[in-house]
Amino acid sequence: MPEDIAAIRGYHAHVYYDADSKPAAAALREAIEARFDIRMGRWHDRPVGPHPRWSYQVAFEPPLFAEIVPWLALNRGDLVIFIHPETGDDLPDHRDRALWLGDYLELNLDALR
Repeated sequence: MPEDIAAIRGYHAHVYYDADSKPAAAALREAIEARFDIRMGRWHDRPVGPHPRWSYQVAFEPPLFAEIVPWLALNRGDLVIFIHPETGDDLPDHRDRALWLGDYLELNLDALR
């Protein structure tokens, strides 16, 4: 039986970077903050939780999805972005319901178990 999209309370986009790409990640972050009504997470200059690279989080409401995700696709440059819904069920949200902009990276799913 299909799941109801009303279960999606929000989305997280995780922008991955490293020491060399941090300036590009900073420029993207500034552009996101200037354009969208979002909640920005902290910079993590190390892998945190299930995320295999350094990252920061962009949290946004479902109505913004149709605008921000295409914008990120066009403006991410060489950065990898991982996007997942927030339904309250972290493991499937990260493992089964996610989108990738750029390369697919293996998540540390044990961090969600």
